[in-house]
Amino acid sequence: MQLLHDTGVRLGLVTNGDQWMLVDAPRGETTGYASWYAPLWLEEPKTLQAFRTLLGVHRFFGVPEEETLERLLAQSAEDQQEVTDQLGYQVRRAVEVLVSSLDKANRDHGGALLKGVPEAVLYEAALTVMMRLVFLFCAEERELLLLGDDLYDKNYAVSTLREQLRAAANDFGEDVLQRRNDAWCRLLTTTRAVYAGVRHERIKLPAYKGKLFDPDRFPFLEGRPPGTSWTGTPGHPLPVDNRTVLHLLEALQVLQVKLPGGGPATPRKLSFRALQITQIGHVYEGLLDHTAVRADEPVLGLSGSRNAEPEVPLAELESRAAKGEDELLKFAKDETGRSSVATVKRLLASEPDDQVLGRFRTACQGDEALWGRVRPFAGLVRLDTFDYPLVLLPGSVYVTAGTDRRSSGTHYRPESLTEPIVRYTLEPLVYDGPAEGKPQEEWRLRSAAQLLDLKICDMACGSGAFLVQVCIDLSLRLLEAWEEAERRAGGTPRITPFGEVSEGQPDEQLIPLDRQERLLYARRLVAERCLYGVDRNPLAVEMAKLSLWLLTLAKDKPFTFLDHAIRCGDSLVGLSSIDQLLRFSMTEGAKVRPLMEQQRQQIERRLDAVRLLRKQIETLPSNTPQEIERKAAMLANVEDQTKRLTYAADLLLAATWEARNAGELESALNGMLAEVEYKFKDLPAEQLEAEAKKRLRKAGIEGRFHWALEFPEVFMDRAGFDAFVCNPPFMGGTLISGRLGKSYLGYLSSYVSGDSKAGGRADLCSYFFLRARDILNESGGLGFIATNTVSEGDTREVGLDKILESGCSIIRANTGCKWPGTASLEVTLLWIRNGQWIGQRILDGHTVGSISSLLSEGGQLDAPPRKLSEHKGTACEGSKPLGMGFIISPEDAEMLIGINAKNADVLRPYLNGQDLNSHPNHEASRCIISFFDWPLDRQGASGSYNGPVASDY
Repeated sequence: MQLLHDTGVRLGLVTNGDQWMLVDAPRGETTGYASWYAPLWLEEPKTLQAFRTLLGVHRFFGVPEEETLERLLAQSAEDQQEVTDQLGYQVRRAVEVLVSSLDKANRDHGGALLKGVPEAVLYEAALTVMMRLVFLFCAEERELLLLGDDLYDKNYAVSTLREQLRAAANDFGEDVLQRRNDAWCRLLTTTRAVYAGVRHERIKLPAYKGKLFDPDRFPFLEGRPPGTSWTGTPGHPLPVDNRTVLHLLEALQVLQVKLPGGGPATPRKLSFRALQITQIGHVYEGLLDHTAVRADEPVLGLSGSRNAEPEVPLAELESRAAKGEDELLKFAKDETGRSSVATVKRLLASEPDDQVLGRFRTACQGDEALWGRVRPFAGLVRLDTFDYPLVLLPGSVYVTAGTDRRSSGTHYRPESLTEPIVRYTLEPLVYDGPAEGKPQEEWRLRSAAQLLDLKICDMACGSGAFLVQVCIDLSLRLLEAWEEAERRAGGTPRITPFGEVSEGQPDEQLIPLDRQERLLYARRLVAERCLYGVDRNPLAVEMAKLSLWLLTLAKDKPFTFLDHAIRCGDSLVGLSSIDQLLRFSMTEGAKVRPLMEQQRQQIERRLDAVRLLRKQIETLPSNTPQEIERKAAMLANVEDQTKRLTYAADLLLAATWEARNAGELESALNGMLAEVEYKFKDLPAEQLEAEAKKRLRKAGIEGRFHWALEFPEVFMDRAGFDAFVCNPPFMGGTLISGRLGKSYLGYLSSYVSGDSKAGGRADLCSYFFLRARDILNESGGLGFIATNTVSEGDTREVGLDKILESGCSIIRANTGCKWPGTASLEVTLLWIRNGQWIGQRILDGHTVGSISSLLSEGGQLDAPPRKLSEHKGTACEGSKPLGMGFIISPEDAEMLIGINAKNADVLRPYLNGQDLNSHPNHEASRCIISFFDWPLDRQGASGSYNGPVASDY
């Protein structure tokens, strides 16, 4: 691979005569390979034909450009993205069906089945069911469960269940499946079997444990009250019919593929053995955009593009229609992502056939008045997977787009981006030589013990794409270190995971001899000892664990224990060091009296106890269910011990968040400190936890993460992480306060940036750079995917300028990288090193002496750009109304002026960028109500003010 990169050649062929390997190494993307075995060519002639067709001279010199090998490989990568996107769409539709089915069953039973279950929890449960199914499909196809055993296949397997249900549907019709519920019970039974294991003379299955399969996590799925245990309380499973289960399974197993040339989609069975773990993560990360809500009025689900199928209140559509056809057509086009208004108009004019009309009436539950309201928009309404129109009645629970992960700046990270980020971040950590500037042939791999001591974190981990890549790369280096240790040992004695020669102790752990078992063992060790992740979305945290479980799953062994290392919280909000808690201040300059010595000693002792417990969790093996249960119990002890520390940290954070000036801050901190000292030792931990939550809610803090308390072993033993690999959220500075709140932006400026006057336009990702720098150890590094504006304006001043001022170095940067897939985005890949670095610095593939914060070669343009005073007043950003409430159409503006000519004073044309670029005369397509800087009314005006006020209009 390195040879291909160094020579600028994409394809290479490696052979020893018997084995042939084609290596595809596109620069900046993931390397792939295909292998052939010559001895098999005589037994399987088609493999020889494929070899000749793919690699014959004709393929390189006698075919059109689009049929060359490089173009075929590029097209294959694009098709892989299409498969992933389509699977994500199908899974989202399946979650919609499951939520709808659960809600319908609940309404049929008078609301008793889901009493007290919030809509968000119902959505989380439905998503968890789909995650369980994905795991089961993967495990069964990899022969890690009992697929192939007759008893298992007939009564437990999910891979055979779809075939059984589809056969019944083909024989008797899908409607018959709606009258049976045994498939849902079978899924719940398999869930229990995977979680707790089965020990029977005819079937034996190890207990995998794991929160994902815990039956007590969502007891209502089994028809049990909250707080009950599956081992002691009988279940009465919810009446989910077999037709629903069939559609859930087919959404995962049967891919609807559109073939070239158009026409209807063709069903193709999907192989989970061939599906990459990062693809599975992408499928589920798309579901983080959605949630479940309850309708309080009739709502219609509209058909649209794959990523634009909105749920719109019927009254909203009627309101738009009342303003005229053009208004309705434009609204529907924007909401559904249609290519043209003409398409929407054609759909509205279409007449449903008799069968669809009957189904519309069924969806309206025979309410003719409601059907009369729905009918004008029937052509826009999409069908669910049962081919019924999506008409949602008041009280119904449905899935809809919630807080959009992409609108908060988060995108799926494909392997072509994660692989180089991880590789170049790990190189200085796993080898001696890169940081010292030695040529690559003189690099020396560090020992197994040193590799297993590394601590790598993703502070916005999402579905775990970076953590999976770190696990893959670091485990391969660990295999190499073990092989080196075996060579040094002479090959006779076995070695331990830390590369030490076996001493024959009874409890000694030894690395496996089998290559595949050894690789899985290495991955499990790396996942449990080296990887950390944080995300503010609890569902993302569970998805990251699932991704790592799929990577590290071993036959007859439980899931790797990750609950201690993959955590939920806001990476930017909270304490970043233990010193902040001990001085009870986020900064060194605040005037806070010293913490009482007794409380200080209690905090230090408790932190040390937590550190030791977490070290034990990390070092204990995870080979049996009993060992996993022991780790879970130890983590519960850790969390109980940490509650008092978290209480003190939360009160410190709340006081800091609410204070508006130095005087308020000093008073608040001293007041909170007195409260902590009074209550810290004596009150029950549960009461302290409840008080802390109340304080945080009052301050308006929605999420926080106290790094030093969550991971004390990282900060007390090694003064920070060895590396961060991350794609932080992108969000323009002016959007942060609008979406996350002014207090949030103020906190970032004052306590993450350390400069309350920091540029308010800095992108959110710049604060992730600063937080990572604060919690790196002295020789740590980071590899980030950053916005393409990271080297510009306020984002540069807040981020890279401060990073370099603190003594860090930019060691590698790739600018202007096109984001793979459908996201219209350009990014910058950055690698930064803390402490001394005398190795190579690479800027866009070229070796340079240094790299400035402008991402140019150092010395060329090191000074920050300055504003040109002669252009002052020439241009401005323009008005930002921060919402659509005051924006109206020109027709509405004319109507208001017709009612009262005085309204012309405050109705102004509102020109935006689209008008500027699309209209030859730069005419505004909208108007805005502008009250300038007037007071709201006369009562709020100052005594000397005699001008107009808003209430005059």
